[in-house]
Amino acid sequence: MRFSIRPGGPFSGRQLHACAMDAWRAAADVVWARWEVLCEVAPELRPAAFAAYLAALDAEASAATTLAEVRLGQTA
Repeated sequence: MRFSIRPGGPFSGRQLHACAMDAWRAAADVVWARWEVLCEVAPELRPAAFAAYLAALDAEASAATTLAEVRLGQTA
């Protein structure tokens, strides 16, 4: 999942950074929740729980990349 946030859109500056930070925090929360499920799930459900955990990691990585891009764009 890619989070597209463009400078010049409805947000700019600190609002843009705050929006990207909120998206990353939300994605990180999902990673934590899916990890907890993976640790407690019945053995027969572990493959599905692990797949959900990996998907959450991918979404968090995408949100982190967007946050970094926003941050670098503000300092450049």
